[in-house]
Amino acid sequence: MFTQEQGVIIEKRVTEMALHEFLSYGPQKDGTNVKPMLRKTKDGRIFEWKVEKDAPLCTLEEAFVKVKHSLGFNIELKFDDNIGYGEEELRQTLDNILKVVDEHAKNRPIIFSSFHPDAARLIRNMQRNYPVFFLTNGGCEIYKDVRRNSLDEAIKLCKESGLQGIVSEVKAILRTPNAITRVKDSKLSLLSYGQLNNVVEVIYLQYLMGVEGVIVDMVKDISEAIANIEVTNEDDCEDNDGRKCLIRFGEERKKVEMSKDEITLLTKFVPKVLQQ
Repeated sequence: MFTQEQGVIIEKRVTEMALHEFLSYGPQKDGTNVKPMLRKTKDGRIFEWKVEKDAPLCTLEEAFVKVKHSLGFNIELKFDDNIGYGEEELRQTLDNILKVVDEHAKNRPIIFSSFHPDAARLIRNMQRNYPVFFLTNGGCEIYKDVRRNSLDEAIKLCKESGLQGIVSEVKAILRTPNAITRVKDSKLSLLSYGQLNNVVEVIYLQYLMGVEGVIVDMVKDISEAIANIEVTNEDDCEDNDGRKCLIRFGEERKKVEMSKDEITLLTKFVPKVLQQ
């Protein structure tokens, strides 16, 4: 986390903070903002944190208590790519999360997800009540851990670790559409995330290809645009106020009749969106 004090930028990892210090960042419940938050881009630039709507930081426990019970949670287990975590350290962190979930979930729909292969593997070993999905860039970015570098590696990890599915960067799916069949043959669910999921045509194309759900930013706009697609639920949405939302498509998919012109248009569309 980043803030600025007397003109000096201060960086601290969440794991280095006590709870009271973590909650002191950003807007406070009394309306003050003593430690304004900053954000750092991948190229190292730092900007002021600006959003249309902001609120004080909260804990997972507060989210369980304050968010309506019918709303499902996608709990992403985030770990620093630049740190090598030992298994015991991972277990301790995951155990703390599971204690909160066990005490406050109360039958709320929940899935766990993580870009960290070992965190995904361990959280599955530590509990059997909730499905676990492996998050992957699918090769859009390359990491030292080869398990993160392709959809085929993601499939392998899921099968070896007993995970329930994959959440892939949408570009990886569009670049390697044959991987969808391999995911299905492995009895795994396939969801997607990424900026391109704010493009209606991309979501429609994924629906046709067999992707089961999409994570989007523009919740209201996308929900209205795909209203003609059968949708069973919106697991991780809080109204339409801009938070990320997981939209799952229905299992009984409507048969879509497409003309040759429409097929040609979609074929030309894919290379263009991959350049974005």
